[in-house]
Amino acid sequence: MGLEAFLPVAFVIGYLLGSIPFGLVLTKLAGTQDIRSIGSGSIGATNVLRTGRKSLAAGTLLFDALKGTVAVVIAGYVAGPNAAMVAGLGAFLGHLFPVWLKFKGGKGVAVYIGILLGLFWPGAVVFCLIWLATAFTTRYSSLSALVAAFVTPMFLWWFGHLALSALTALLTLLLFYAHRENIKRLQTGKESRIGEKA
Repeated sequence: MGLEAFLPVAFVIGYLLGSIPFGLVLTKLAGTQDIRSIGSGSIGATNVLRTGRKSLAAGTLLFDALKGTVAVVIAGYVAGPNAAMVAGLGAFLGHLFPVWLKFKGGKGVAVYIGILLGLFWPGAVVFCLIWLATAFTTRYSSLSALVAAFVTPMFLWWFGHLALSALTALLTLLLFYAHRENIKRLQTGKESRIGEKA
């Protein structure tokens, strides 16, 4: 199989890895209530934190990030950087729109970070630093993600990583779409802050 022919395979591998709903799996194994019935209804780490189980939220964050990293590393090893980026896009879409959950998944923040870790780790560091700085000053997880995702493609473009900048710009658009309800709540002052139960 040629490298170009592997790209659809890379996308499917990424999608299948990205669609694993670790937040839902971990909370079910721990015997908590269905996280889709609380808070934002998302399967991501921020919503898992609303169960009061910080360890489960940390595990969700870690595994959601790793599925993005694993997808790009495997595809990159097999067929190079283009396949890695295609797999990253697949993983992100799989997390947002998992076929197993009627295409209702998470918001994509951890997977975004994991993809960056696999493709260009300084980008992940920049994303996390911006997230932390925004979260510290505002205590809004959603706003922190939106700001970090907005800045990251510009950082990558500035340092000459044009293809990766284009990929993350697309991921950012998808992330903004996934956060559309959060954006509405931010505009009306109804968004929950970090540590609050929605």
